[in-house]
Amino acid sequence: MKAVTWHGKRDVRVEEVPDPAIKEANDAIIRVTSTGICGSDLHLYEVLGPFMAEGDILGHEPMGVVEEVGAGVDGLKPGDRVVIPFNIACGHCHMCGMELYAQCETTQVRERGMGAALFGYTKLYGQVPGGQAEYLRVPEAQFGPIKVPEGPPNERFLYLSDVLPTSWQAVAYAEIPDGGSVTVLGLGPIGQMCARIARHLGYRVIGVDGVNARLDMARRHGIEVVDASEVHDVPEEIRQRTSGRGTDSVIDAVGMEAHGSPAAKLAQTLTGLLPDAVAAPLMSNAGVDRLAALNQAIDSVRRGGVISIIGVYGGMTDPMPMLRLFDKGITLRMGQAHVKRWIPALMPLVTDDADPLGVMDLTTHRMPLEQAPQAYEMFQKKADGAVKIMLQP
Repeated sequence: MKAVTWHGKRDVRVEEVPDPAIKEANDAIIRVTSTGICGSDLHLYEVLGPFMAEGDILGHEPMGVVEEVGAGVDGLKPGDRVVIPFNIACGHCHMCGMELYAQCETTQVRERGMGAALFGYTKLYGQVPGGQAEYLRVPEAQFGPIKVPEGPPNERFLYLSDVLPTSWQAVAYAEIPDGGSVTVLGLGPIGQMCARIARHLGYRVIGVDGVNARLDMARRHGIEVVDASEVHDVPEEIRQRTSGRGTDSVIDAVGMEAHGSPAAKLAQTLTGLLPDAVAAPLMSNAGVDRLAALNQAIDSVRRGGVISIIGVYGGMTDPMPMLRLFDKGITLRMGQAHVKRWIPALMPLVTDDADPLGVMDLTTHRMPLEQAPQAYEMFQKKADGAVKIMLQP
C-alpha cells in the first residue's frame, strides 16, 4: 500500500509499504477513505524528529471502511463506515472507566512514562503506524472505532477523530461561566473549532491570530478577532475589550512552536541539528518549548480565571511564571483529548444538516495522498490560505 512516511526534518515521502494485517484478536483493518493533516503533525515535521524513526507512517485523523476484524471484535463488521479516534483506548480499564481515554492503562506507553498510545505519533506514544495511508490496522477495535452513517465521503464525520473532540474538551476545560468570555489564541483548525463551539454555547469569543486566511475564516463564523500582526500588545488589547480585566478564560491552541519566542526557537533549531541519540534525552529533560502563547494566555486571562491548554507542548523543564500564576489565582487545565468521552455531545451537531458548527467550512485544501509532501510544506508555511488539508488515498 501507499503511505506517508517520515524521513527527517521537513522530509516526508509517499512510499510503498507492506499492507497491515490482523495481529491480535481485537484488531481491525480499515481502508482509509480520507485522512487529515493535523497541526500536531507539523511538530513531527519540524521539532520532534529525535523521537521518530525513518519510515514511520504518519497521521492520526482517519476515517474509512472496515475491511477485516479480529475474532475478539464484536459490533463491527466488514463494510461498516467508521472514524478512528487518534488515541487508542481499551474501554474497560480503570482510566477508561473514568472516561480518561487518553490515559488508558491498557495502551499506556509505560517505558516512556507516557499516556495512551496514539496513531502515527513518535516513540513517545507507542510508534503505532498512522492513518495517512491506504490501509490502517486499528488495535482495541472492540472499543475505538466510531460508526457513522452510510453515504458519500463526508468530512464532518472525519473531524470526530480529533479536531471536534479536542476542541470540545478545550472549551469544557476552560470552565467559562454562564454569559462569560473566552480568548482563543491561535486560529488553526483546533482554534477555529474552539471558537465556534464556544460561540455556539453562548459565550463571547475573541480569536487571536496573525494570518489573514485564518482571521477571515473566523470572521465568517461571527468570531470577534484580534490581528496579532497589527496589535503590538495582545493581552493589553484583550483587557481593553473587557473592562480592563481580561476574559474569564483563555484557550491556548498554539503550543510549542509559538511565534515570538526567539530563545526557545534557537533551542529547537540547535536540538534539531544534534544526533537523535543526543537530542532525544535532551528534549526529554530540557525546556525547549516556545512559550509566547502561554505567556500571553497568562497575561490575557482575568484574575481567578482559567487557562485551557490544548496546543501540544513537549519540554520537561520549561520556565513558568509562577508568581504571576499564583498572584492571579489562575487555574490550568490541559491534556490530550479523551475522544470518545465527547462523541455523545458532538454527534447530534455533526449529523444536523444545518451544520451548526460550520464543520463543512474548515477544509481549505483536498489533495491526493501522493501529494502529501507538497501538502505538508503548504501547511507548514501557511501558504495559499491553507487552514486545514485533507488527503484522499
